[in-house]
Amino acid sequence: MSGASSWSFREEDSRAIQVILDGFLGESNARTALIVDRTGQLVATVGEPPQFDPTAFASLTAADFSANDQLARMLGEPEFGALFHQGERESMYLADVARRVILVVLFDNRTTLGLVKLRVKSAVGKLNQVFTDMFNRDGTSAPGVASEFLGEAEDEIDKLFGA
Repeated sequence: MSGASSWSFREEDSRAIQVILDGFLGESNARTALIVDRTGQLVATVGEPPQFDPTAFASLTAADFSANDQLARMLGEPEFGALFHQGERESMYLADVARRVILVVLFDNRTTLGLVKLRVKSAVGKLNQVFTDMFNRDGTSAPGVASEFLGEAEDEIDKLFGA
């Protein structure tokens, strides 16, 4: 598991996240689980190493989630707690964790969306607890920081698309 973040990450936090994600990957038969914070930083990767630039992927994932939050609000929803992108062979499922980070699950035809969705609920519940405890310990409460992240994600979109 690799990690980098703007809030303090203790050894036991890393271990807890690793155990949760390893268990989830085993139960769901998904290939890779990544944790990305809302600013677009890759926090953790578990499972098969991604075959792409994880830094660019993390930025795009945060921007995707941010854009979908705006779409949800336009529809009168406070947010979409999860997103799903289906490809011919590769798919991804994104879920909000503690309103601060995003769990990104990469999976292929070895499993189904149904199984991933079934198993992700439990993993998100456990991750919510780990991250909530971490933020409370650090005094960096999750709610109220979304607008700051939204601005950073929009800046990242502008950079990526040359706007």
